[in-house]
Parts: sequence; C-alpha cells; structure tokens
Amino acid sequence: MSISYKIFKRFGVLLCLLSCWLTGVKAQQVTISNNLLYDAWLTPNLRVGVRLSPHLSLGATAGYRPWPTDDHTSRKWRHLLLSPDLRYWTDSVNVHHFFGVNLIYSHYNVADLKFPFGLWKSVRNERREGDLGVLGAFYGYSWPLGRHWNIEALIGGAIGYTKFTSYACGHCGTKIKDDKKWFFLPQAALNIVFNIPGRTTKTLAMAEPDVIVPPAPPAEPVTPKEVKPEPVVVTPPAPTATVEVKRPQYDNPILSHVSEYKPYDRSRVLRKEKDALFVYFPLGKTALRSDYRDNGKVLERIIEATRQIMNDTASTVKVIQIVGLASVEGPEAGNERLATARAKALQKYIQERVDVPDALFETVGGGEAWADFTDQLTELSASNSELKQAVNIVKQERDPAVRVRKLQRLNGGRTWQYIRRHILYGQRYTGYIRVYYDYVDAPSSGTK
Repeated sequence: MSISYKIFKRFGVLLCLLSCWLTGVKAQQVTISNNLLYDAWLTPNLRVGVRLSPHLSLGATAGYRPWPTDDHTSRKWRHLLLSPDLRYWTDSVNVHHFFGVNLIYSHYNVADLKFPFGLWKSVRNERREGDLGVLGAFYGYSWPLGRHWNIEALIGGAIGYTKFTSYACGHCGTKIKDDKKWFFLPQAALNIVFNIPGRTTKTLAMAEPDVIVPPAPPAEPVTPKEVKPEPVVVTPPAPTATVEVKRPQYDNPILSHVSEYKPYDRSRVLRKEKDALFVYFPLGKTALRSDYRDNGKVLERIIEATRQIMNDTASTVKVIQIVGLASVEGPEAGNERLATARAKALQKYIQERVDVPDALFETVGGGEAWADFTDQLTELSASNSELKQAVNIVKQERDPAVRVRKLQRLNGGRTWQYIRRHILYGQRYTGYIRVYYDYVDAPSSGTK
C-alpha cells in the first residue's frame, strides 16, 4: 500500500497552521523542542511553544513516520501525530514545574509490532489502519541549561478512542473487520528545548560603587596683622551686584540631591524608601522586558528623568544607583548571579537610550531580598499567628538555605503558600534605581 495521500494533506495543513501562528508571535516568546524518546522510535518530531502569560503557554507537536515505504514489508509503524497542548507553569513559563493537558490525533498503519509492557498485543499478528483521538494530562519539569537551552521531562496518561480496519497480515490486503474501542495511553517525553532569542545568564562582575567626594569647606578668613604705622585712608570699593544662583527643582521620584545619598547595604529596606522605582524580571530571567507587569511605564519615567538631568546645565549627575534583587527561593549562589545580572541589565537599558558614561553608575547585586522580605513578613504577622512563627524562624536561623526549608515545612506548607501569594510575588525579581545630582553654581540674569 502506498503512503496515504491523506497523511500528506494533514501534514501540510499542520505546517501552514504553525506558520500562520508564528507570524503574529514575538520572537522572545517562542520555543522549539524535540522529544528524544520519540526520536528513539525513529519518528521525526517537533514542538513549537508560545508564551501566553507569565504562567501559561500553548504548544503544538507534530510527528511523522513514513517508514517502511515498501508496502510488501510485513512489519510497519507508519503514522502521523498532531497534538496541541496547554501548560500551566508554577513559577514562570519555561522554568521548573508545569502541569498540562493535551489533545492527540493520529492516523496510523501498524502491523507485526511488539510494544513494551504487553500493550496492544493484537497488532502482533495483524495489521490495523485507522484514526485515533486522545485527551490527556501530564506533569513535567524544565531545567534551564543556559541562554538558549532547556531540558524538560514529562509523564502522564490519556484516555483515547479509535476506529480502525483490521487486515490478516502486514503486507496483504485481506480485510478482517472494522472495529472501534476505548483505550488508555501512557505519555512520556524527554525534550531538548531551544529558546528564541534566549535568556541572559552570563555572570556579571559586581561594579564597585563610585565615591562621592563632598565639596571642600570654604577657607578660613585671614585676619590681617595690625599695622602700626600712621593710618592710611582707604577708599572702599564700589558695591557689586548680588549674584543669585538658580536652583532647579525636580518632581521626578528617582531624582535626589547628593546630600541624601547613602551606599547600598543588604540591611537596607528598599520597599519603604519614599518614591523609589522598581522594575521586575520574570522568575529565573535576567532579560529586562518592557511588557512585563508595569515595567513599560516605569522605564519611561526612568529614561525621562535620566535624560532630563543629563541635559540640565544647572545640575550635574553624581551617581546613578542601581540595585538588582532576587527572590529568597532557590539556590543562594544562583540568586546572587541573577541579582547582579539584573542590575547590569537595567544599566544597559539606560545606556542604550541615554548617553551616560560607566563611571556614573553604582550598579550592585543585592542578592536575595531578605531585608524587604523580613520587613513585610513582620508587618503581616501582627494579625497572623502562623506568620509570627515564620518571623521567629527568619530571626533565629542564620543559614538562608535552612531558613527557607523550615519556612516551606511550617504548618504543613500552608504558611509558605501564603507567603508566596502575599509577599514573594510582590517582591520578587526587582531592580531598584535612584539618581543623585548636585547643583552647578551659575550667575543668573537678574531672575530666579
């Protein structure tokens, strides 16, 4: 039997749909993956995924095995598989745990096959050609490997329905019967995933803060020595006009006079600083996205303020202080790298839009945001007895890793779920910025 024209037709329709789908998708939201377990069954396959929201992604998988092409061969497993799926990610899309549901359609022509675990024994002695539909559910985990690559594994099960025609053997056309049945289908995958265009995971060195040198105090007036010779009449100089200095006033919240500057240390609670601005990063990411949460509006204000102060001849920029932060979840070493890279990402974003030299930046990684976390946890504990237990753990346990494990186990995990919803989501993945300036004395033209 020649390869079915219907198979080519369905496969072509799939490619057209995928092409139309990708046309409207932003590049940074796309993943392309290949199931290595499916490859082991000699079935070329491809999955294309797209991010719908911070926690949802949509994908479509296609697999096609035309072999053996010789219709006289007894053993065969020709098939076309199409499978859309929807995934929910507990942290962020393409990072760590996910749950999903999928639909599977397949047109198949199989004969003389021995599947593992005793599945589908009837195809060992006859050929079946037909179509099947499946509704499944699965759980998986994704490991980021670098800027462009992930490895993900998933396992699940599905309930399916199939209609098929049975033939006496793999190479003959003697029809036995038409039949249909329900069946259970296990699911498993080991995918290698390519992210477009990828994440920034390069470890960036922490920049040393610039030193602000206060102006030198005015010189002490010199008292002239007493002159004993006969007094000399001195004509006083004509009075000079009073020189007034214009002091510009700024209403942008990230601009502060240099007198308010203080170096960053990790005990500093940034969330309570007046008019502080924050940008946010998705979980495990260092690429700064203007379409994430309220980043677009905040970044506009940052660029506007930086451009304003750099172009103002009445003031001069002393320090642009940027602090990158990471959640208290996950490995401490990884969070340190994330925090530093996020601070650098915000610096790069500014320098791509405003001409600011590196020397004006104090760009530091603040690591895990324990100061802000503890401050908010203490506030909420006033009306929550379980959170008071959490505050005691944070204050008594010095090892951050042990501290997190104890918080996660507290009250059977119920307290940790509350913390994730009401504290961590609002504090996670932030980048803090403030611009410090000083005045430049300049004579005015008689007006303020």
